[in-house]
Amino acid sequence: MSAIGAGDAGAARAAVTRLALRQVRRPTLVVSAVAAGVTAVVVAGYESTAGTALDAAALATLAENPAVRTLFGEPFALDTPGGFTVWRTGTVLAVLLSVWGVLATTRVTRGEEESGRWDLLLAGRLAVPTVLGRHLAVLAAAVVTAGGAAGVVLVAAGTPPGGALRYAAGLVLVALFAVSTALVSAQVMPTRAGASGSALAVLGVGLLARMVGDGVAALGWLRWLSPYGLLALVRPYHDDRLLPLLVLAGAALLLGAAAMTLAGRRDVRAGLVAPPAGRPPRTLLLGTIDGFAVRRMARPLAGWSAGIGAYFLLIGLLATSMSRFLADNPRFAELAAQAGFTELGSVRGYTSSLFVLLAVPVGVFAASRLAEFVAAETDGRLTSLYAQPVRRNRLLTAETLATFAGVAVLVTVAATATWLGAALVNAPLPLTAALAGTWNVLPVVLLCLGAATLALGWLPRATAAVGVLPAVGGFLLHVLADSVDLPGWVAASSPFAHLAAVPAESPDWTAAGVMIAIAIAAAALGRLGNRRRDLLG
Repeated sequence: MSAIGAGDAGAARAAVTRLALRQVRRPTLVVSAVAAGVTAVVVAGYESTAGTALDAAALATLAENPAVRTLFGEPFALDTPGGFTVWRTGTVLAVLLSVWGVLATTRVTRGEEESGRWDLLLAGRLAVPTVLGRHLAVLAAAVVTAGGAAGVVLVAAGTPPGGALRYAAGLVLVALFAVSTALVSAQVMPTRAGASGSALAVLGVGLLARMVGDGVAALGWLRWLSPYGLLALVRPYHDDRLLPLLVLAGAALLLGAAAMTLAGRRDVRAGLVAPPAGRPPRTLLLGTIDGFAVRRMARPLAGWSAGIGAYFLLIGLLATSMSRFLADNPRFAELAAQAGFTELGSVRGYTSSLFVLLAVPVGVFAASRLAEFVAAETDGRLTSLYAQPVRRNRLLTAETLATFAGVAVLVTVAATATWLGAALVNAPLPLTAALAGTWNVLPVVLLCLGAATLALGWLPRATAAVGVLPAVGGFLLHVLADSVDLPGWVAASSPFAHLAAVPAESPDWTAAGVMIAIAIAAAALGRLGNRRRDLLG
């Protein structure tokens, strides 16, 4: 290659790096701020919570309870601020970073290629592996920033630097494993949705393996097969093991190398798994706009239902063990209450506290469906529909109604799975009570749907971020308000502050009505903006 050609190729590679940085810089800052903020809240509140409430006997009781180990991981070093913070936040932050890593990876790689925005880029001097390698390097830097933020906060709080370093390294490697998994999926699957779904399924299985491995001593080896289990096996601030980190790093590097190899063996815009050719046309649900919206949602809904159903089946199976443990150990029940989980001493109180969590994934599902609607518009997949004599808001209505139907399915699946698990262990939880508890979170989910519709009309590229705010941001604010002494009006701004503990209590119909009214108003304003704005492209 001539000197000029080499210079041109170098400039092209630098431009790709800048493009990748531009695509992930803002989400990286947000995720890093969340990781640092959650860590800071827990470590700052240690002395006023666990630091004065736990003794050796209480710690031994906590470590031996299989329900606690299954839900929250194996407790260790809880008599130190660092160890307690890792136990309280480790799995949560690992899941947050890894899920974000998957979605960011598929968005900036397979999503860009699928939409055709990489066509000119790949027609030049750069091959697909080179472009993917640049994006992988930027995504690796992003997860290092996010995971490192938690470690920096722990060091600043005065915890031992060795434990903080290993914990931060574990978070980074879990997220890097997720990024590499998503990159492999993006080479195998021909669509962004397929790549995201496959990678998230791997993470879901890994989380389940961690929970089973922690809860059943005989199956503890399963943790070595899970990125979340390997993070727990590091045991920061206690054993500070290095081997699990090396296994995680090796797995992430192996998957990254596999992605680069596979990228050179496929065509542009294609995956290694190609849709079958020559099959009969599948026209089911394509006769109407509403049917088309349902069909687009069917596969994602099946995946979300499987994940939520599996989790809440486990919640039901642990109902008796967990409620009995907390009833016998009021100090731990008090700590749980300070984290936003009250009345855990009875089966109904235990399930009602965990049903509140359901608003987060279901709210994310609702926002993601409208974000997908925006993506379909941007990529031109809806152009033929917009060209028909159909009003634009008619399409939005179909998508919104289909999404609400999917939401109803998810909360019903959660209730049924919890009831089934409780029935298997003879816990007193009728199906009607479980349904009341899961349907109680619908006002928060409707706020997400209303916020997403509002963003779709006026700021469509921010549909996902704005849509998840009532659920994700509201829950984080609720936990923060319970952990530190925030003013009452700040705590009241979270929708979770107005959710009754159903089925332990009766629903708060007034609060539910207010939230539904706000959601309807936001949706109406969003529909007005959607009617007036230009189409994305």
